[in-house]
Amino acid sequence: MADQMQWANALSTRPSLEAAVTEVVQKTTSLLTASADLGLVFISSAFASEYSRLLPLLAEKLSVPVMIGCSGGGVIGTTTDGQTQEIEAEAALSLTLAHLPGVNLQVSHILAEELPDLDSSPDAWVNLIGVQPSATPQFILLSSSFSSGINELLQGLDFAYPGSVIVGGQASGGMGGRQTLFCNDRLYREGTVGLALSGNIILETIVAQGCRPIGQPMQITKAERNIILELNEQVPLVVLRDLINSLSDQERTLAQHSLFVGVAMDEFKLSLQQGDFLIRSILGVDPAGGAIAIGDRVRPGQRLQFHLRDAEASAEDLEFLLEKYHNQEASSSSAIAALMFSCVGRGEGLYGKPNFDSSLFRRYFQNIPIGGFFCGGEIGPVGGNTFLHGYTSVFGICRQYE
Repeated sequence: MADQMQWANALSTRPSLEAAVTEVVQKTTSLLTASADLGLVFISSAFASEYSRLLPLLAEKLSVPVMIGCSGGGVIGTTTDGQTQEIEAEAALSLTLAHLPGVNLQVSHILAEELPDLDSSPDAWVNLIGVQPSATPQFILLSSSFSSGINELLQGLDFAYPGSVIVGGQASGGMGGRQTLFCNDRLYREGTVGLALSGNIILETIVAQGCRPIGQPMQITKAERNIILELNEQVPLVVLRDLINSLSDQERTLAQHSLFVGVAMDEFKLSLQQGDFLIRSILGVDPAGGAIAIGDRVRPGQRLQFHLRDAEASAEDLEFLLEKYHNQEASSSSAIAALMFSCVGRGEGLYGKPNFDSSLFRRYFQNIPIGGFFCGGEIGPVGGNTFLHGYTSVFGICRQYE
């Protein structure tokens, strides 16, 4: 088995950090038959006062060349009986170890002020990361929500590394918003910890934004920055009011607090469906002029469709994408492990019961270890570009070349 990729995850809910570290290290190392090359650790905000103790405790029991992780409002892991649990409001620790033969690992801590200008050449980004684009690295990014420059970093990586997959999330939780990133033996409060994996590894994604479309796709005919001035050559607010009037009573109630905009990512796709849109918030409307401001830049010619989000829509969206992936990817049976980055606004607060997203995922991907955390923002691709999302569950599915 030494020449085969191996992954293991363990979850502990011990209230003592020492006991939790001991438990996850013993479990993960017992599941591997070869030495670990990579560790991913996620610690819940219930341990906020003890973040600085985590890496020293792990180092006493474990020697791994690359270790990254962060704090989360909750953590996700695999129990001793092989079930996945999402622990949201109590002490928990999730550790993933991976033996990765034929995989090169490059880890870095990147501060916002170190980022090249967005009009820089690809070489500036390659020098920052230290990996050639020809290696087509797969990226895992763990970011602070404070001054991390994450949107600029995502644009730069997409520009310099076309064809690479990027997943991850923003650290969350902690008293007073306290967040922590872990990188080898160092602890950071700001920036982004980036891991580039190249070689004998494939990373595929499912990005469930938790919305369902209403009405029909429309074209933006006039816009300025993030403000939509015309839709189908009509006043946007009039178009939206007409749409809301056509909804059922239940949908109209939902639209009062859970209405979003989906911007189509493929300009040439004729028939749009779930998964083809980048979901963005509606920031405000201009009652006098009828314009609508959204949480992203838009331009004339783009298509959009209004969306609603609730527990039912989120469940349907994830199941739709899982079914689509399962039908398209004959390789889904060869998945070895998965990473899950889910919004703190999902979980039990959205569904009214625990472990919903991870249990649904496990119906399609059985008997593989899953580790992750609840994020302040989720990182994943839509339509070939990588974005920072909200209210989303991003799954990174790992396998090796056959």
